[in-house]
Amino acid sequence: MTVRYGARAAQVNHEIEAKKTDIWSEAVTAVYETDPEIIAAILPPPLEPGPEPLVRITITRVEMPGLPVFGAGWIGVQARHADRLGEYPILMPMTTEQSLIGGREINGEPKKLAEVEVSRDGANVSAHIARMGSVICEITGKVTGTRENYELEKTDFWLKLSPSCEEAGVLDQDPLLVYGEKTERTRLYESIEGELILKEAPLDPIADLVVRRMVDINWTERASTQVGRVIGPVPRAGVEPFIHQRYDDLSVLGAKR
Repeated sequence: MTVRYGARAAQVNHEIEAKKTDIWSEAVTAVYETDPEIIAAILPPPLEPGPEPLVRITITRVEMPGLPVFGAGWIGVQARHADRLGEYPILMPMTTEQSLIGGREINGEPKKLAEVEVSRDGANVSAHIARMGSVICEITGKVTGTRENYELEKTDFWLKLSPSCEEAGVLDQDPLLVYGEKTERTRLYESIEGELILKEAPLDPIADLVVRRMVDINWTERASTQVGRVIGPVPRAGVEPFIHQRYDDLSVLGAKR
């Protein structure tokens, strides 16, 4: 008799292995400028604002080997750590448990279950993210032209946390700063003439990242690979005031009612 929950001699980390191969997706991306003080307010130390107060919202339909097609979102801001320029995500909504758990537990990515939809009918594109009964954001528009394909490398900054089971708002130990090092290339890259709308969502107050100037909206068919690299621990005292970014405060729903 084999007990499948028993110890195993070898473990395969499917999250890590899957992201080492090309993962193709269709994505709508909006980039805009907000106020510099808003960027500074949401970055936990040791992260600092980058040279531009940029916010990026990407809404994606993903095909990952071994998993059903799923929706994935990315909402984050330009940030810097030492001499490394990258982005700090404050919300990575996912439509399935499998796409959420690995990145959240292994890498420290701020993933949450959500409704994430992307659709395209000819040149017309629409996409949205919603959670817990509230639409967070919408992107609509029309494809207006083709751009030259690109290949680039970029870095996400993640914090791998261990919240205390004994006291609210406290970490068990210093969190780990992780670099998510990505390579991204496109097979289709198109301009969109459209609109980004930020909605008031009590659990996900993305509307606080006010739009001051739209920089770009685009459509891509792209492949990406990703590896996580632990940089080291950072003092927990500086990160603890930002734990709320990762977890829902359901009390605000009661206050809203």
